Amino acid sequence: MYMNYLRLFKILSLLLLVNGCITQFVPEVEDDKELIVVEGLITDQPGINTIKLSKSYMLWKKPVPVPLKNCKVWIYDDLGEADSLKEIKAGTYVTDPSQFKGETGRTYTLHIKTAQDYGGLNYESIPAELQPVPPVGNVYYEKKNFTFYQETVEGCQFYVDTYDPTGKCKYYRWDYVETWEFHLPYLVDHRICWVSNNCRELYVKNAAVLDEGRVVRFPLNQISNPIDRLEVKYSLLVNQYSLSEEEYQYWERIKNVSEQAGSLYDIMPSTVPGNIYCIEDPHEKVLGHFSVSAVSSKRIFVKDYFTQPVSNEMYFQCPSDTIYGANPVVPPNNWVIIDNSDSVPPNVIVTNNIGCADCRARGTDVK
Repeated sequence: MYMNYLRLFKILSLLLLVNGCITQFVPEVEDDKELIVVEGLITDQPGINTIKLSKSYMLWKKPVPVPLKNCKVWIYDDLGEADSLKEIKAGTYVTDPSQFKGETGRTYTLHIKTAQDYGGLNYESIPAELQPVPPVGNVYYEKKNFTFYQETVEGCQFYVDTYDPTGKCKYYRWDYVETWEFHLPYLVDHRICWVSNNCRELYVKNAAVLDEGRVVRFPLNQISNPIDRLEVKYSLLVNQYSLSEEEYQYWERIKNVSEQAGSLYDIMPSTVPGNIYCIEDPHEKVLGHFSVSAVSSKRIFVKDYFTQPVSNEMYFQCPSDTIYGANPVVPPNNWVIIDNSDSVPPNVIVTNNIGCADCRARGTDVK
């Protein structure tokens, strides 16, 4: 192992001599082993609460989670009530919505016992209080011009305002779900669909340092590239969470590390301690965070005119062949997108890309 590291060091040193613009990066490497990863959020909203358990191989590469199966998972509160979770698929455990719903002011603790294949060890979270959160004050957008491939395109920037008149909520986190309607440019059977994306960014704010704890014009989602999000109708559902100071510091560290790494999903979170520990071995490093929070939400719709048409350019490579004849035979894995059977000569234009002929390949036709 030592000789491998020495060889790698020599290679990096040689690259530095060849190109002085490269900054040497020597990652902190501990053990070549898998680490437990815990992802979970308990809210005061009706419905299921989900805990995801995995093991992540963290050495010299992007972490790839391996589901942690057949664990016993339960949540208990400060009144001694316990609720067990059911594994619905490998590594995903959910509460029974008819039996469990988080309540503000209550304190919750997550307990995990791994299967014997993973050592049969017990893991527990630090108790966390489910704190109330004020309503989302306002969600709005402003049109902005962005540069995309050396051209100016029109997009928009979303903002959120919020304020807690009680002064109790001092730390916030936001995420969102964006949904938009899109139309294929061809008169096919399934032409109109909707598609949704979950937030892949991290938004946290310390309101304790602000005047009266007011959050004003906090930037959220930005649409800056010419895709079809804004062509027909767009919706942004913003969720607002209250954080403890400890959890705010956790997410702030995650954000700082992800900005240095280039993406929230490229980080090595072994550098960021969470609130989970192993009972048998408190020194074992456990990744992730068990979060509890009330949630407030607000939705905004965007049905506006943007000067840059955005979707047609997505489909200019759709036509792949023209087939002539009154009764054309369409080859396998091809679909008709333009029917010119009434023209002279009769023909159809086909595509070998299902996404050009059926919007369900990308979204859903259920509004």
